[in-house]
Amino acid sequence: MSPVRAVVLDIEGTTGSSSHVRDVLFPYARKRFAGWFATHRGEPSWTELMEEMRTYTGDPRLDESGAVAALTAWSDQDVKAPPLKRIQGRIWAEGYARSTLTGHVYDDVPAALARWRQAGVDRYVYSSGSAAAQRDWFAHSGHGDLSGLLDGYFDLSGAGGKKDPQSYRAISRAIGVPAPETVFFSDVGEELDAATAAGWRAVAVRRPGDPRGPRVAGHPTVSALDDIRLHRSTRREEEAPT
Repeated sequence: MSPVRAVVLDIEGTTGSSSHVRDVLFPYARKRFAGWFATHRGEPSWTELMEEMRTYTGDPRLDESGAVAALTAWSDQDVKAPPLKRIQGRIWAEGYARSTLTGHVYDDVPAALARWRQAGVDRYVYSSGSAAAQRDWFAHSGHGDLSGLLDGYFDLSGAGGKKDPQSYRAISRAIGVPAPETVFFSDVGEELDAATAAGWRAVAVRRPGDPRGPRVAGHPTVSALDDIRLHRSTRREEEAPT
């Protein structure tokens, strides 16, 4: 691939298993919503989440039991609601701290991140899960602490929805890298479409056995990151007129 300065990676289905999220992490948090509210009642984190829930639902009188019911419904429906992602991340953080959870990372990912770092390419994550949950996922992965191989994390609250081109423009501004020198890896066609609409380059990732098939229409598709070789622009290339 021609010179790039940054890669941005999705998690579910791209760098980690979607089934791990669906079958392990979601149920883990779902069972603990009520307990989390009870344990943290009156604390700043509780107050912040309740305010966010009331704003998001449009119900200023929403109480704790109503919040738990809404979160449970959103979890069951996999709604990309920022308050849900926030509490899931907090519950998962407690699980990681107790070593009862680990983040699933495909075997090819650590080597790819290390290879890109060696090549001088910046490495970021953009996922619907909270930035804190993303950090915990990589810091407590089955391959050990990979957080040192990443330069930053973006979520729905910080960047916006993943199918909106404006979100990718916001990330470009945050990382200070021109859109044409940024590559996005994801397993979701609509996300890749949004990235390219914002001027990014995009590569689809479809892991073996994915029920959606091995290809993503309209995008170059790989089954792993092993063969992705990236190198950063030289100063002359960066300063060359476009």
